[in-house]
Amino acid sequence: MKKVIVACGSGVATSQTVASKVKKLLDSKGVKAHVEAVDIKSIDTYVKDCAVYIAITKPRKEYPVPVCNGIAFLTGMGMDAELDKVIKALK
Repeated sequence: MKKVIVACGSGVATSQTVASKVKKLLDSKGVKAHVEAVDIKSIDTYVKDCAVYIAITKPRKEYPVPVCNGIAFLTGMGMDAELDKVIKALK
């Protein structure tokens, strides 16, 4: 199963909230994926095995996978476009 990584500063509050929302949205669209919240300090370890990275903070470097805007899942603004990017990366 493909993996989605959601990262914030601590990997506890914001990333957990976004990961839960993304999982529900993917499930509602019939898209199967493992969604995991992690802390930003360990992103390099997790990004190696994921299909897409949802960033809560602005990434400071390039990653070998698509990077989506996690704030969109918190605010709802631009969320549909970001969800489409996630789904495309998982297919």
